[in-house]
Amino acid sequence: MNTSESTTVVIVPGLRDHVENHWQTILAAGLDNVRTVPPLEHDKLSLDARVAALDAVLSDLDGPVVLVAHSAGVMITVHWAARHDRPIAGAILATPPDFSIPLPTGYPTLPDLDANGWNPVPRRPLPFPSIVAASTDDPLADFAAVVDLAQAWDSRLVDLGAVGHLNPASGYGEWPRATHLLDDLFASIDIQAPSH
Repeated sequence: MNTSESTTVVIVPGLRDHVENHWQTILAAGLDNVRTVPPLEHDKLSLDARVAALDAVLSDLDGPVVLVAHSAGVMITVHWAARHDRPIAGAILATPPDFSIPLPTGYPTLPDLDANGWNPVPRRPLPFPSIVAASTDDPLADFAAVVDLAQAWDSRLVDLGAVGHLNPASGYGEWPRATHLLDDLFASIDIQAPSH
């Protein structure tokens, strides 16, 4: 199928930004009409800077936009939605972390997250259709906490099973289900799916 000229998929990475063998990178390489939020040069842990970077990408686009966010990118997306009213056609929100509890070693500390504006996480319904793709064994969030977030955001929950944090450390890499979820989302909002 041909990509709709007017619909853009925007990739919203997590705190590690662009990772070469990440499923978001692989997905973006297979789409015709796609933009990725670029990595920050400074203030990498600043939520405000991350939200501004997403808004800068969206401000440059015309036509419908679908967001594909992973990990902290989900939190960037929901904070952006709480601050801006630019129309979004829909979003896939994959394995959101729980920033209200201490994360494993190697991730930002709870005080650092608090100091950089990540908490509290907005918990009101999102103003666009969304799918939360949740892992049952995510080291960054208990499944029940993600179910609670999905309900608060009025998102459709998809149980992915035991996929860890859905990142290269968990074996993803290529994740074909991303394409299927994207097709499902496009079908549910009745706009043309991207070619892949």
